[in-house]
Amino acid sequence: MPPEFHISSQDLTRVVIAIVCGAMLGFERQYKNKTAGFRTIILICLGSALFTMVAQQSGQLVNINIVTGIGFIGAGVIFKDNYSVNGLTTAAVIWISAAIGMAAGSGNYTLALVSTVLTLLILVLFHILEDYIDKVHHEKILFLVLDSTDHEDLVMLEDMISKFDLKSTRRFVSKNDGCLQATIVVTGHKKHISKLDEKLLKMPQVKAF
Repeated sequence: MPPEFHISSQDLTRVVIAIVCGAMLGFERQYKNKTAGFRTIILICLGSALFTMVAQQSGQLVNINIVTGIGFIGAGVIFKDNYSVNGLTTAAVIWISAAIGMAAGSGNYTLALVSTVLTLLILVLFHILEDYIDKVHHEKILFLVLDSTDHEDLVMLEDMISKFDLKSTRRFVSKNDGCLQATIVVTGHKKHISKLDEKLLKMPQVKAF
C-alpha cells in the first residue's frame, strides 16, 4: 500500500516559510531587473521545500537530484559574450534559494530565515562595495574606427589614453575600407573614462567608437 500523506499545520508553516524566504530573495532580483525574478525564486524555494517534505514523509533521504536540477536552471540564466559573463549572481541566488527551501521543508525555520537575511545582506551591501570598486577601477571595451590606416594614429591614441591616467590593452586590430579598426580595453577611474569619451567625440580622426 502506498503511504498516506496528510497536510498538517507544520506542513503549512514550512510552505509559508519557503514562500516568504523566496519572496524576499525574489524581490531583490526583480528590483534589479534580473532574469530570474520574483515568481521564479519563490517557485524554486517552494519546490525545493515540497520535494524535501515529500521525501521525509516517505521515509526517504532528501533527493540530491534537487541540487542537480537547480544547477540546470541556474545554467540557463548565465550568458556569455566575447568579453564577459553575466548572470552568475542570479544563478547563485537560484542555487541558495533551493538550499533555503530545503531547510524550510525539513522544518529548520531558523536556518532558513537567517540564511535568507544573510543572503540579502550580501546581495545589497556587497553590491554597494562592488559599485565603489567598479567606480575606481572601471573597465570599458572600446571599438574604434579611425579615418586612416596609419598605425601611428593608433599609437598616438593609446598615448592619449595614458594621459587620462588610464591603462589600455589592445584586443584586436584590423584594416577595413581604408579605415583602421581596433578593440581596446580601457581600465581606470570612471570619471577619467568619461573624460576620454568626451575627447574621442571631438577627435576628427575617430570616425566612430
